[in-house]
Amino acid sequence: MSASTSRGTTDDALGPEPVPGAELLAALLDGMDAALCAFDAEGTVTHWNREAERILGWSAEEAVGRPGFAGWAVRRADADEVRGRLMAVMDAPGRQVHEFALLRKDGGRVLVRTQSAGVRGADGGPAGVYCAFSEVHAQIDLERAIALSEALFEDASWGVVLVDVDLRPTVVNAYAARVLGGGRTTLLGRPLGELIAQGVEELEGALQHVLAEGAPPAPAELWVTLRGGEGSRRRCWRSGFLRLASPLTEEPVPLGAGWVFQDVTAVKLAAQEADRVRFRSNQLHRASRSAAECEDPMEAATTSLDYALAGFADHALIDLVAGERLVRAAATPADAPGPCLPVAGGGIPLRYAPGHPALRAVDRTGSVRASAGAARTDGEWAKQRQWPADAVHALCAVLRSRGRTLGVVTFLRSAHRAAFERPDAVYAESVADRVAASVDLHRATGPSGG
Repeated sequence: MSASTSRGTTDDALGPEPVPGAELLAALLDGMDAALCAFDAEGTVTHWNREAERILGWSAEEAVGRPGFAGWAVRRADADEVRGRLMAVMDAPGRQVHEFALLRKDGGRVLVRTQSAGVRGADGGPAGVYCAFSEVHAQIDLERAIALSEALFEDASWGVVLVDVDLRPTVVNAYAARVLGGGRTTLLGRPLGELIAQGVEELEGALQHVLAEGAPPAPAELWVTLRGGEGSRRRCWRSGFLRLASPLTEEPVPLGAGWVFQDVTAVKLAAQEADRVRFRSNQLHRASRSAAECEDPMEAATTSLDYALAGFADHALIDLVAGERLVRAAATPADAPGPCLPVAGGGIPLRYAPGHPALRAVDRTGSVRASAGAARTDGEWAKQRQWPADAVHALCAVLRSRGRTLGVVTFLRSAHRAAFERPDAVYAESVADRVAASVDLHRATGPSGG
């Protein structure tokens, strides 16, 4: 009893009995993804793992102990050549790669690619050969996958970003690094919010959906504003997403998500501009037809402005030349949306200060754009120019007909709209031409005849 107790105490102190070397080797060989066999110096099979059994159908009991592949794993006509090429590596340094046609147990043939190397004995002399092999198509598929991965992360003409489950970049290709404004290593591990100022919520939401539910059925177009050098400009990225899972486990283990994107800003802006031009052209056509039905030329002028306002501006004003001053002739309501109507009781002379955009438009007989800038919230900028208090962007287009300046039409936008740009001025000038023609007709047919 005392001997048994003493032996038990000693075992506990030393820990569990180690796995015998042969069992550990067998477990390692059987756990490999590649087929593996080994030969001693005479060419006899000494090892044969489960992957080799899966590919060829021969079990380890059937394979181990056979003198090479002749007559069972290789046709006899090919046996000498295969044996010679395999055993030659025993005396050569490094590994050698060959392709052989091997026989399955069911009689079928399979083309395999082998990597073989010599085994050295305790004395350093040749002791045998080990050979790892896989079906050629599987090897080619692996090589293609690796080649594709390397190409995506080096030469792809679209961005590729891998993010972990915390939505932080782990791999970034050259295109993505250039677009995001950093190096391929400096971007790694940083939250996406440090790279994207606006639109990061949509991007992170898409990635979270991918991790939880899988890839969406179609690409998504995300508008973002980048921090840093391109922070002042919005970009549109056509994006596709993939969920990444480890292929080495029975149950899928999430590794993160793949995000593939391409900058399509120019294409989207061109499409938006085409839609805008098409809409405005249609509005001009509708305005012309409606104005043609108006008996009063001044009503035709205000009707043209009503159509022009849709999707373009919040307010419109018509100031006409009267002697040395401008007189307000028609306007939209200052405090609520509504049609452009003639000023009740006739207009009164406007005391525009020198440099007023409307006066500048008259002086240059062209369009003038202006914005409130920093003073866009208190309404003082608009008040000083005798415009509705919510106006922060203005576009004044001169009214010209028969070589004479008749006045100015002013379009105003509130803070929820962007400032007027050059294409907007072109459209405003087209509207002004129609308004000027109606105003000229109104003056020519009025009580005073002009």
